[in-house]
Amino acid sequence: MKRLSYALVFLLITSLSTLTAQVTSPEDFFGFKPGADRQLFDYEKLIEYIRTVDRQSDRVKMVEIGESPMGKPMYLVLLSSEANISNIDRLKKINKELALNYNLSDETVNEYSEEGKVFVLATLSMHASEVGPAQASPLVIYKIATTKDPQLLSYLNDVVFMVVPSHNPDGMDLVVHNYWKWKGTKYEGTRYPGVYNKYVGHDNNRDFVTLSQSDTKAINRLYNEEWFPQVMVEKHQMGDRGVRYFVPPKHDPIAQNVDAELWTWDGVFGLNMQKDMTEKGLKGVAFGYAFDDYWPGSTETAHWKNMIAMLTEAASVKVATPVYIEDNELSVSGKGLSEYAKSANFPAPWEGGWWRLSDIVNYEITSTFSIIKTAALHKNELLELRNRLCKKEVKKGQELAPSYYIMPLKQHDTGELVRLVNLLKEHGIKVYKLSDDVSVDNRMYKKGDIVVPLAQPFRAFIKEIMEHQEFPVRHYTKGGPVIKPYDITSWSLPLHRGINVIELDERNEKLENTISVINDVYSVKSTVPEKYSYAVFPAESNDSYKAAFTALSEGLKVWRTTEGDDKISKGSFVIKKSPKLNNILDNIDIVPVFMPNDISISKKEIKMPRIALVETYMHDMDAGWTRFIFDNYGIKYTIVHPGEFENTDFIANYDVVIFPDNNKDVLKSGKYKSSNGTYSIPSYPPQYTKGIGDKGMDNLMKFFNDGGIILAWGRSAGLFTGDLKVPLNNKEKEEFVLPFNDISKSMNKSGLYCPGSFVSVTIKPGYELTLGMPEKIGVFYRGNPVFTTTVPEFDMDRRVIAKFAKEDILLSGYAEKLNLIANKSAVIWLKKNKGQMVLYSFSPQFRASTPVSYKLMFNGILLGKE
Repeated sequence: MKRLSYALVFLLITSLSTLTAQVTSPEDFFGFKPGADRQLFDYEKLIEYIRTVDRQSDRVKMVEIGESPMGKPMYLVLLSSEANISNIDRLKKINKELALNYNLSDETVNEYSEEGKVFVLATLSMHASEVGPAQASPLVIYKIATTKDPQLLSYLNDVVFMVVPSHNPDGMDLVVHNYWKWKGTKYEGTRYPGVYNKYVGHDNNRDFVTLSQSDTKAINRLYNEEWFPQVMVEKHQMGDRGVRYFVPPKHDPIAQNVDAELWTWDGVFGLNMQKDMTEKGLKGVAFGYAFDDYWPGSTETAHWKNMIAMLTEAASVKVATPVYIEDNELSVSGKGLSEYAKSANFPAPWEGGWWRLSDIVNYEITSTFSIIKTAALHKNELLELRNRLCKKEVKKGQELAPSYYIMPLKQHDTGELVRLVNLLKEHGIKVYKLSDDVSVDNRMYKKGDIVVPLAQPFRAFIKEIMEHQEFPVRHYTKGGPVIKPYDITSWSLPLHRGINVIELDERNEKLENTISVINDVYSVKSTVPEKYSYAVFPAESNDSYKAAFTALSEGLKVWRTTEGDDKISKGSFVIKKSPKLNNILDNIDIVPVFMPNDISISKKEIKMPRIALVETYMHDMDAGWTRFIFDNYGIKYTIVHPGEFENTDFIANYDVVIFPDNNKDVLKSGKYKSSNGTYSIPSYPPQYTKGIGDKGMDNLMKFFNDGGIILAWGRSAGLFTGDLKVPLNNKEKEEFVLPFNDISKSMNKSGLYCPGSFVSVTIKPGYELTLGMPEKIGVFYRGNPVFTTTVPEFDMDRRVIAKFAKEDILLSGYAEKLNLIANKSAVIWLKKNKGQMVLYSFSPQFRASTPVSYKLMFNGILLGKE
């Protein structure tokens, strides 16, 4: 009653300001009520509306937080009482103290818990085809800006609701504009043809460890560096034929490094959502279904940083077009629900019928205000929890192993060490370096070596991303089937980057007295000498390839060494001094060898190959990640869609054709093929579903036979199994079978299962493809393909470039019957006539998170003609 009385007094004051400034309603502004059938606004109109309300209401504050990959400004909207908005800087400071200061006294924590407010962060519609959350946001903002409800006003006195109205501005415009384009036609509601952002599509929710995309970085800064909210929720949509709405808690397995208290609070918020939504007659709300939380990478990676991090998922419509669902079409399967029926975690099933965008919007609004209510009712507890977790994690780091991760300065690829250090700092982790040599446990560590202590508030995250992963195996019943992972099972940053790291299990005073914190951007670069003639970039470093590709793109001459000596390794790049080279040096993280004269060892000039990068219109994420890597490394390319092969003169226009991982049937025919041999038609207009076809394959094989180079990885390698044909003239074709097989199907039948793990591969030295590579690396592998080679005939040849290890194959993650791939081929080189082909059983650039294997791709690009 005391809190409510305060709200009533507060209401009298705030009502006066409401009278003097009319807040524009969403319906008046957009010309329709958000959620109306077949009506959408785009990102620019959304921001224009929020900016209007920001001017009209003192309960709203709009803050620019970054830029999308396509250059659109991104915003955070702060929504709370007028008093909180005017005092926001003080409240922000309290948040940071509670999150990071493990020396706060109990008295100070109590004072901050009384004075502070719960900050709840909501990020909306990162998957741009899931339009509902972003379309609902103006209604939430308007309600908060104009409410006279004493109860809600009291909640707003205790909560600052932080909303990113579109986590993916680029995708919002692409999807909305595509909907407008086809509205009123038979293709209304069709999918956007391509990834719904610049590069990575749906995988933007897999980027919160690597932080490769600018929009990911913007959200990351909100909870790592600037605002430190106590609660966050990422709002999504899912398929249309299952439950109507998913709320926390999630299903097993869950992350073992995340503190138990955070998992219990997930349940508090989620069950309150289900209760409040059911009370309002919203049916079909389930918890503990389908979604697990053992892996970082999504926005909910905040869990590992002591935040209550949640996911909601609403059933979808056809973008904004209603769908009608028959009751016997409703179904569930997998984790948490086996029958679509009233259950403990699904107490009020939806019966079917029309499902509309307005339903999604209604569910979103109700769940949002439930979260705000729960946060307000538990304000002091949640603020105290934030600092308690901070102290608990620091104490774990002081008392539990490991105590430190040490990364020697001397690495196979120093540039990757530099980027890893700066990435850790970007995650809010304190990183140190040794200021002198020091001996610990009879091992000498050198001045400049990197030290990451675990006695830090974000200890759970440090441990999670620095150690090798062990999947938390759980079963549906004792001795029964394993609960399979939702996504990948390996994300170890040192392992994925090829960085040598040592764990120290006990704290060491001598070590701690010899470290100094790295405050600025970490670098190992030294001053470029004024007098030099050539710079030599070592083949071991990814940055050397970046320098070479960028130089070639800018018209500079680049040579590659064909032998090595004690200073310069074989395959290193040599570039002559020029102003353009100085600019390139500014954008890499390594120090080349500066030579006063030309080098004496042999070298050959290389050229930038003309690259055709194959990308389908069907949300081709691996191709998008490949484009991202190429753009960042200065590699020029042209996108060629499968349906364009028939009319593309590959011989005249390209030197290399690259097939990122994709379904071979989608590439060949533009359709998905099921296990029973039937095809399904993708939901795109027909111009976007054309496959390579027979004539397109003829063009490709003629290019290959006449000296072209083809690189293909993952499932795309399946295009080149079995019978192939190359046109000899207008009437004749030569039939051939390349000297390899993919035996993954038989392996899978024998029990091979690898959902996305890091496995050991042995690299064969002496080949152009393996220049700069160590003898053993890890690669990110998903269980297919598995190559075997055969003795070639006629004008064909083959070489095994890399093999899976004979033993100790699994480095990180989870797999079953992995011994089946022992000593099998992982990378093979094939030749026919003048052409060369390199097939990889894995994606060498997987989600821009596996730099350790990039060079296998780069060397393939630079193969050159035989």
